[in-house]
Amino acid sequence: MSGEKDLEQLKKEAAAKAKAAALAKMKAKELGEEKEEAPSEDLDIAKQKAAAAAKAKAAALAKMKAKEQGEEKEEAPSEDLDIAKQKAAAAAKAKAAALAKMKAKEQGEEKEEAPSEDLDIAKQKAAAAAKAKAAALAKMKAKEQGEEKEEAPTEDLDIAKQKAAAAAKAKAAAAAKAKAAAQANQSSEAGDDAKAKAAAAAKAKAAAAAKAKAAALAKQSGESGGDDEKAKAIAAAKAKAAAAAKAKAAASAKAGGAAGDDEKAKAIAAAKAKAAAAAAAKAKAGGGTVKAEPAEEAKPSPNQPYLDKYIRVIEEHLGNDHIEDYYINNLSKDVPTLVAKPESYYKIAEFLKYNEQLGFDYLSELHGTDFETHMEVYVHLYSYKNSQSVALKVKIDRDGPTIDSLQPLWEGANWPECEAYDLLGIKFNNHPNLHRIMLGEEWVGHPLRKDYEPYDVEV
Repeated sequence: MSGEKDLEQLKKEAAAKAKAAALAKMKAKELGEEKEEAPSEDLDIAKQKAAAAAKAKAAALAKMKAKEQGEEKEEAPSEDLDIAKQKAAAAAKAKAAALAKMKAKEQGEEKEEAPSEDLDIAKQKAAAAAKAKAAALAKMKAKEQGEEKEEAPTEDLDIAKQKAAAAAKAKAAAAAKAKAAAQANQSSEAGDDAKAKAAAAAKAKAAAAAKAKAAALAKQSGESGGDDEKAKAIAAAKAKAAAAAKAKAAASAKAGGAAGDDEKAKAIAAAKAKAAAAAAAKAKAGGGTVKAEPAEEAKPSPNQPYLDKYIRVIEEHLGNDHIEDYYINNLSKDVPTLVAKPESYYKIAEFLKYNEQLGFDYLSELHGTDFETHMEVYVHLYSYKNSQSVALKVKIDRDGPTIDSLQPLWEGANWPECEAYDLLGIKFNNHPNLHRIMLGEEWVGHPLRKDYEPYDVEV
């Protein structure tokens, strides 16, 4: 600011000198002074103006240097340079005007033009001073705006912190909501289990009550109406037995695998026969007669055509003396099942793989089972070409269980046959590396045999 004040003072002094010179010139003209004195005075004025401009320029350069050394570091230097340039331009114009005036005087031009030129120079200087003042105001305004901008980042940081806190709260609320929903689902599932158990208990209680009621009615009934009541009670007992057998069959189909499916079916049939015999005996003891209910016709399996096709193709190419039995296994997703004779087991398996109409190229399962009366090997095959499946079984002697290996046909039979050998003692002929795959060669006995007794009772 001190530099600007110096510039303003220099401008005022220069203007005052110019004005005094102009007045002196006018007075000299009025007194009739000689014409040659004016050029010397104009030269003095021009020299003074040039000296003032040089001082202003030096002051501006000093100010710029001070700012570079640590004073005001913003946009002032560029504005000071513009002011210095404007002042230099004004000085140059003044010098040019003075030279033009001298030339005009030498050519005999009128003497009254000088005052107007001095007035123009004064106007230009006043305009330059106004520009300098406007630049200073603009500089102060820019500083104030810079201070406001420095305060703004702190406000932005506060806003960002508030947003982050709000987001964290929303996230925590969402997590709590999800946890509450999971707990509600668990409680609803527990409630469903309790309801199912209560319903089962109620059904059992109702069945027991119905049975007790039927027994009481059978005892109380006379000869006239006793037969009808006994018949009804027996029919209810048969229906209950049939329902129990059906439920047992469904549970077995869900829980059990393919091994031992035919044995389960036989057990269910035996249970049905036993229930029917008990009902008949009860009816006979009561002196009544029970009408035989017609058996429900079983619906044909959707896989029956496939089973018929397999049997037809095998009999056409190999004859009818290789298959011991065949059926649809209702307890294992209606898979067509072939029971091969032991001597034809490998031949049937090979035919199932390489025949063009069958093409069972994938072995998905192989395991053994001990039925106490015999051993059984179960193989499940699948044809990717036809999208069909078949089960192949073979029954072998329990005392010396030996059968041909299917590893030469399907590499997937390698480890399952080692497992059957390890746990059941079934030996597979032509297996490339039959060994105990789980327990080790030093283990005594085969744990999945029904007659297995641990060699070391502490194990």
